[in-house]
Amino acid sequence: MLRMSWTIFLKDVRMEFRGKEALNASLAFALVVLILFSFAFDPTSEQIREITGGLLWILFAFSGVLLVNRSFVREQSNDCLDVLLVSKVPASSLLLGKTMANLVFILLVEAVCLPVFSVLYNISMFQLPLWLLGVCLLASWAIAILGTAFAAMTVNLRLRELMLPVMLYPMIIPALAAAMYLTNNIAAGKVPVGDDLIWVRLLVGFNVIFTTLSLGLIDTILVD
Repeated sequence: MLRMSWTIFLKDVRMEFRGKEALNASLAFALVVLILFSFAFDPTSEQIREITGGLLWILFAFSGVLLVNRSFVREQSNDCLDVLLVSKVPASSLLLGKTMANLVFILLVEAVCLPVFSVLYNISMFQLPLWLLGVCLLASWAIAILGTAFAAMTVNLRLRELMLPVMLYPMIIPALAAAMYLTNNIAAGKVPVGDDLIWVRLLVGFNVIFTTLSLGLIDTILVD
């Protein structure tokens, strides 16, 4: 399973870096929003520091949808998705490989946006780099796994660009809420301890539950 997932992952990464359609669109969207909001808020005010996590993760959630939406659309030409489904590639391997590829793309967008955010809003996001990396990995995986599963569910719908965010955003509210809270603490230089670790456990539990559900239901989703 893991070997086939790795093959799917490499294929999707190579295809995306060859055309860069989704990655460029997502990155351009994220940077434009960051620049526009920098004119709306005073970088020196305490207000912007209080909404750091909310601004960043709403931005990453929206740009992430632009990335995951292309997950299965790439396979529609020449009936490639049908060929994959009737081959020896398990649906769970297909989902896992595409999720890992989407995770890499989301993390790349975040890696570009976080330094830009630090400069535009005069907030150091790298005071606790390991904590920041951990939160980004956990929250980005939540967006990637659910987004990829819903992308498989909506791939044959005419309004998939509309249906995907409508289905995805309500489901990832717990993960985004945890990521926002933890990111606010990280931006303030506060190490999450004590009761704050509940949010870390929430992120981990969310990922375990929905990764298991997505891998278990993907056969039904793709066959239907």
